[in-house]
Amino acid sequence: MRKPSLFLAAAATILASQAPSHAADAKAGRAVARAKCQVCHGIDGIAKMPVAPHLAGESDIYLQTQLKAFRTGKRENEMMSVVAKGLSDEDISNVAAWYASIELSVKVPE
Repeated sequence: MRKPSLFLAAAATILASQAPSHAADAKAGRAVARAKCQVCHGIDGIAKMPVAPHLAGESDIYLQTQLKAFRTGKRENEMMSVVAKGLSDEDISNVAAWYASIELSVKVPE
């Protein structure tokens, strides 16, 4: 009967190893966004340039995945590839938390 407890211990170890090394800090992410992102994507996540996507309300995991892809070269864009190369894992986590924390509201026309 030790197998279930051994399985649970192994599962807990695996999950713990996949957890982020720190909790994302949206406030720190806002500072990164001000320095690196706001010109194109806006500090509020609403793009200021027609070719830049809105980031407000996007999911945290989506934003992190895309920023890491730009950083590694898996995804390429003339501007984003350069910007992402200068971001640490912590910066990426924080800026993703910032943009994901922005709440949007929608008004459907009558």
